Amino acid sequence: MKLTYAVIGTGALGGFYGGKLAKSGHNVHFLLHSDYQLVKQNGLKVDSRDGDFIIKPASAFSSTTDMPKIDVVLVCLKTTNNKLLKELLQPLLHEDSLVLLIQNGLGIEEEIAAEFPHTQIAGGLAFICSNKVGPGHIHHLDLGKLILGAFNLRDLAVLNQVGYDFSQSGVPCLVTDDLYFARWQKLVWNIPFNGLTVVLNSTTDQIMAHETGKNLALEMMYEVVDGANACGVPLKREFADKMMAMTAAMKPYAPSMKLDYDYKRPMEIDAIYSQPLLQAKRNGFQMRKVEMLEKQLHFYNHANGF
Repeated sequence: MKLTYAVIGTGALGGFYGGKLAKSGHNVHFLLHSDYQLVKQNGLKVDSRDGDFIIKPASAFSSTTDMPKIDVVLVCLKTTNNKLLKELLQPLLHEDSLVLLIQNGLGIEEEIAAEFPHTQIAGGLAFICSNKVGPGHIHHLDLGKLILGAFNLRDLAVLNQVGYDFSQSGVPCLVTDDLYFARWQKLVWNIPFNGLTVVLNSTTDQIMAHETGKNLALEMMYEVVDGANACGVPLKREFADKMMAMTAAMKPYAPSMKLDYDYKRPMEIDAIYSQPLLQAKRNGFQMRKVEMLEKQLHFYNHANGF
C-alpha cells in the first residue's frame, strides 16, 4: 500500500518526521506559512544527529485548498492551534483518509472526532528532542521514537502501514493497541519537564544537575503515575525512574513549552495539564504538585498576554 502524506505544522516535529518520510521516497506534501517561499525555493533543511539532509524540491503549499486529497494527514501543530483544524483539514480528506494527531496531552482525539465524526483518527506520541531553529530549518538533537495508536479506525491496516513507512524511513515506530495508556505515559515526562523549565528558567540538564530540581521532577513524575493509575492506566513508578535516567543521558534540551514562553507564544496548558488534572480528579485523585505547576504556568502565560 503506497500512501500519500500531508504535514500540517511543518515545525520541529512535522519538519523532521515529514522530512524523514520524504527523504525515503514517500509522497509528502508540506503546509507552510511564513517560510513557504523560502522552502519552495531552497527546500526543507533538517540537521539531525542521524545525518543532515535537505528535501529539495519540497512539495510545499501555503494553503490546504491547493493540496490534493491525502491518505494520511500528520497533524503536528501545537494543540493551541487546533481551532484551525476544522478549516485546514476539510480540503485534504477523502472517504478513507486518516488524521494522525502527533500532539501532546489528553482529550485531543475526542475534540477532533466531534468536528469530523466520519473521519478515521489516530494519535501519535513523539519521544524526540527537536527544534525549529529558523525558516524551513529543523534541528534534531536526540531521540526520535514514535508511538502510534488507533482512536476510531475502521481498519488497522492503514495505521500499521504508517508505522512500517516510518520504520523504513529510519524512525523507530511502535503501533500500540492502547492509545490512552501511551498518552499518559508521555505525560510522565511532559508534565514535569515542560513546565519546570519555564518556571525555573532552565533546561533539562540544569534541572537534572541540581538535587532539588531533580527530586522535584521525580516526585511530580510519581504523582502523574498515581494520577494515571486512578484513571485505570496501569503505569508503574519504575517507568518514571526510567524516564529520569533517559533525561540524564540525553543532550541539554529546552522543551517546546519553554521555547513557546521565551518567544511569547501561548503555552499548551490545557491539553498537557488541565485535562489530565480534570480526568484524575474525576477518578478521585488530586495531583497537587501538578495543579500548582498549572497555576504557575497560567500566571506566566498571562504575563505574555494570553
